[in-house]
Amino acid sequence: MEKLAIAKARNVRTSPRKARLVIDVIRGKRVDEALAMLKFTPNKAARLIEKVVQSAAANAENNHNMDAKNLKIALAMVDGGPLMKRLRYAPQGRGYRMLKRLSHITIGVEECEPKVKKAPVKKNVKKAAPAPKAEEPKEAEGGEN
Repeated sequence: MEKLAIAKARNVRTSPRKARLVIDVIRGKRVDEALAMLKFTPNKAARLIEKVVQSAAANAENNHNMDAKNLKIALAMVDGGPLMKRLRYAPQGRGYRMLKRLSHITIGVEECEPKVKKAPVKKNVKKAAPAPKAEEPKEAEGGEN
């Protein structure tokens, strides 16, 4: 790996399991593609991860002098954070423990080769049919009457 620009969000108020579903979608993608995917992902974790990706891209641009257009997500992981223990009231005077999970989100970006735009390839282009040749009139063949 080359130089990595890393951004972390610690003690984020979403469970690691839910955040990993979103992180798996963007792992290995280019930063601009990942941000577009996160913008249209209807998930609370997507908003939180989007902020961390933007922060990692800004770190790469400002601290490591990388080109913002050529960044790729090289490291994307979600680790479990501390647990908040709460009490849920239960029947007959009991209480059940609820564990509210927190996450640590880590995103690392690296510079990759610029995207090469290919010339558009025309597909399914029908060639014009050649003009029909004019046939010479046939002489009537026939016997003598």
